[in-house]
Amino acid sequence: MGMVTRIVFLPYVWRLKGKKKVLEPGSPILCRSENDALRWVEKVRAGSLSVAGGRSVKMEVDEEAGDYGEPEILGFAGNVPEISEY
Repeated sequence: MGMVTRIVFLPYVWRLKGKKKVLEPGSPILCRSENDALRWVEKVRAGSLSVAGGRSVKMEVDEEAGDYGEPEILGFAGNVPEISEY
């Protein structure tokens, strides 16, 4: 199949681990376009989604070979971890 471009919005939510609140990724949302991904970011910014934050990324992937390129951050809003944390 080769390399294809994937655009994903990844929401983040606060969860309790013991007595401590930690920021964890939610279920990723596959987007049709960069504009679609940025609309999700705007929804977070406007408070329309019940999440702590979210990040939209674009990357080249070859799922058959398991190769993933470096993510290009399209936008983010709210509480999101540093990209190196995952």
